[in-house]
Amino acid sequence: MTQIMRKPITTGGSKNDLQDLRGAIADYTKTIELAPDDANTYYARGIAKGKLQDHRGAIADYTKTIELAPDDAIAYHNRGLVKITLNQKDGGCFDLSKAGELGLGKAYDMIRKYCN
Repeated sequence: MTQIMRKPITTGGSKNDLQDLRGAIADYTKTIELAPDDANTYYARGIAKGKLQDHRGAIADYTKTIELAPDDAIAYHNRGLVKITLNQKDGGCFDLSKAGELGLGKAYDMIRKYCN
């Protein structure tokens, strides 16, 4: 599995840690404006959106993460779980399978739980 480096991202990471999710999203959005090819920022914003139940926004950010870093197993995993939450079982199970293929073993536990 390719390890994607997760690094602290501007003040968004600090705000996220403090549970200021809306502030974190605003910071991540500003960072994306300045560095639109940073997969880590889309990933982090997807996490924050997911915590706020913005499932469609989270899917969009995980999708962009995957476009920029196609071997990001965790982004596939997270996107799959969000899709399943939205009753998009086929797409969610496909993403979980892809995460497993990329080496994320826990994806198979989720497949057993949600896809069989």
